[in-house]
Amino acid sequence: MSEPVLQFLDVGTGAQARRLALLARDGAGPPLVWLGGFRSDMRATKAEAVDAYARAAGRACLRFDYTGHGESGGRFEDATISTWLEDALAAIALRREPPVLIGSSMGGWIALLAARAMREAAHGRGPAGLVLIAPAVDFTEALMWSAFPDNVKRMIVEDGLWMRPSAYSPEPYPITRALIEDGRRHLLLGSPILPGCPVHILQGMQDPDVPWQHAMTLLEHLPGDATTLTLVKDGDHRLSRPQDIDMLIRAVAAISAD
Repeated sequence: MSEPVLQFLDVGTGAQARRLALLARDGAGPPLVWLGGFRSDMRATKAEAVDAYARAAGRACLRFDYTGHGESGGRFEDATISTWLEDALAAIALRREPPVLIGSSMGGWIALLAARAMREAAHGRGPAGLVLIAPAVDFTEALMWSAFPDNVKRMIVEDGLWMRPSAYSPEPYPITRALIEDGRRHLLLGSPILPGCPVHILQGMQDPDVPWQHAMTLLEHLPGDATTLTLVKDGDHRLSRPQDIDMLIRAVAAISAD
């Protein structure tokens, strides 16, 4: 089976036009679509592991970088949740068959938003399944804004930007007022979430970024008959250790077979 070649997809119009980088692997079955995290990219450890599984299993797989991420165009600080959701839906639309969406951190929120949009567009038909890794649902409000001290909130509101230190990079990253305000348009927690497909959540209990209690809150909003939660007692946010990757691939394989 040939290896995927870097391709580009044009998304948006006018001032919002940008070019997304993607890697598409041909294969059988519901395509696996990787939805990465905040400031992550399609060549990260878990994304590569999902593609390696697809290669071994003869499965179709699609990876892409959001606007302002990885090899895609656009500036990170100009993008919002709406931007990245539009990116995801454009990439998903490249495949006709309902996909298995695999969302990591922010990608978990994007996956649930995409599932809702797909169901609305197709009169109830959503993805084939969701695998969510430390899903940061509503993170701009529940995990960022609510935790920011007053001086940071004032800076974001008055200056439109705060450079937040990162535990994963020597460089801080921008948190914009537009990101926070746009995030409020997409909040899911507070009402039932109906993705229309099986959901498997993988969550580390030593995660400093998305606490395991946040996954429990999400669980309460999902259908009980089609949702599974796996808690990893010593797991961190990334869940990228060999045993974590094995668990992820088993979850993908199992939900693909449902």
